[in-house]
Amino acid sequence: MAVERDLVRFPTVVRSPWWELSRRLLLALAILAGTVLLVYLDRGSYVDNNDPTKHVGLVDAFYYTTVTLSTTGYGDIAPVTEGARLINAFVVTPLRIAFLVLLIGTTLEVLASQGRERFRVARWRKKMVDHVVVVGYGTKGRSAVQLLVSNGVDKEKVVVVDPGSAALEDANADGLAVVAGDATRREVLRRAGVETASQVIITTSRDDSSVLATLTARQLNPDAYIVCAVRESDNVALVKQSGADSVITSSDAVGRLLGISSISPTLGSVMEDLLTYGDGLEVAERELLVTEVGKQPQQLPDQVIAVARDDKVYRYFDPTVTQLARGDRLIVVRPSKELPWAPRPGTHGEAGADEDD
Repeated sequence: MAVERDLVRFPTVVRSPWWELSRRLLLALAILAGTVLLVYLDRGSYVDNNDPTKHVGLVDAFYYTTVTLSTTGYGDIAPVTEGARLINAFVVTPLRIAFLVLLIGTTLEVLASQGRERFRVARWRKKMVDHVVVVGYGTKGRSAVQLLVSNGVDKEKVVVVDPGSAALEDANADGLAVVAGDATRREVLRRAGVETASQVIITTSRDDSSVLATLTARQLNPDAYIVCAVRESDNVALVKQSGADSVITSSDAVGRLLGISSISPTLGSVMEDLLTYGDGLEVAERELLVTEVGKQPQQLPDQVIAVARDDKVYRYFDPTVTQLARGDRLIVVRPSKELPWAPRPGTHGEAGADEDD
């Protein structure tokens, strides 16, 4: 049972039983037509013992093909007239094929599904580079995935790791690939492709599991950016020591928001607006425009609250970032209707930017 829980599960495509049956019948007819063509084109290699001329025509090719594919063979009872052969070819044999499809269709479907699933997993593993691994698909994990997808991350680049069957069903229903298993186990994280992931988001329900999952993920991938959520602030230092680049304390954050809302309901509403994606205001990071080089953060149309420079973050009033420089990244507050991480024309990364500078 433990082996099954660690397998990769993909979202399933639900189709109508009539669609599946029609597809199988069409495949059977395609095989029949292809075999008839093959026999007819090579008719010089066949003889008809019931024909004095030994000639094999198109009708004979149909007859030979149908009795062969239906495993009927040739026996002591064989149609002789052309009309009987046509009836066998166009009436009896399709009924035989339909019977075989209905009789062994379930077995064939299971075998085909297993083969397709193995092929799909193999192809998926080849594409799993620079993807995002989300450990835990509860409220926090689901919200994180929704934010990533809303900002342009392809669902095929997100892998969920969770041991719970309900969470796995929810993730599959949302169109996400799932690795079923305990994220504290090295083998489970390997199946999720942590070694080639660019980011790991850990949102387990227990801090001790978060610490162990962070430590395991960091050992497997020293370069991935790991974000971890913990319940208690006392565990922040331990999680960072385990390898997390950023740690979010859920209980402290909720407590501060409750305190702000009680002191100032208006400020609480603004904070809730900033934390709610897709409505009102958003906090985002964007590149510095060419025309903004040399300006002060307060002079820009966006509300700049911080500047990222040389892997350090400075508040907008810090003397170090009094003048914005090439390569800076801005932390801004902007309307949610504008995609927060969308590139803007005039950034240094564009082909024509250097000519204008």
